[in-house]
Amino acid sequence: MRLETPSLLITDDDLAYRETLRGVFEHRGIRTLLACDGEEALKIVQSEPVHIVLLDMHMPKLSGLETLQRLKEIRALLPCILLSAHLDEIIIEQARLAHAFSVLSKTVTLSQIRSVVRQALERTYAWQG
Repeated sequence: MRLETPSLLITDDDLAYRETLRGVFEHRGIRTLLACDGEEALKIVQSEPVHIVLLDMHMPKLSGLETLQRLKEIRALLPCILLSAHLDEIIIEQARLAHAFSVLSKTVTLSQIRSVVRQALERTYAWQG
């Protein structure tokens, strides 16, 4: 599948974090969509073209991991990256079993997030942005 303009769904209950990431990716030609929780993310994926999802682990209503599992039921090949400020081996293993593309600690730098998003787009869609 040839991808001209990818869409990134940023799901985090922290508005400032969502807006920071939006700025980082929109300057690189990636369309961004924002969700404040997992339920909103699921609605967006069902109604909008979304090529990749960033998910915070700790959110109200649905955790990032629960959202990831439901997203994979809807679109199994959708690359999802889980972010957590409190990362441990259990979360990493659960994310792996749920077929997360990657799991990152929230101490991650913006350049590391950009790199992982780029890798996911390249591997999944042969994107060359």
